[in-house]
Amino acid sequence: MVKARRLDAGRGRKVTFSFDGRSIDSYEGETLATALLAAGVAAFSVTRAGQPRLPFCNMGTCFDCAVRVDGQDLVRACLTDVRDGMQVERQEGK
Repeated sequence: MVKARRLDAGRGRKVTFSFDGRSIDSYEGETLATALLAAGVAAFSVTRAGQPRLPFCNMGTCFDCAVRVDGQDLVRACLTDVRDGMQVERQEGK
């Protein structure tokens, strides 16, 4: 049986952004979806029925990871690199 192991990887410069007012640390080169999942965010968006949504495809095909970034709606977190100071909000009912 092969045992999985995490490969060593260099990380970019540390950056900080906010998600619904909460400060989150991440690293340049990571996607917004990666940073939010690593920070333990339980839902990126909420459906009109109030159901939480998280990334599904992680390659930009669906919009389950859609968030609002710096006032722009329906930004796919799985395709968006983190930037220092970005303001990210949960996308609701879009």
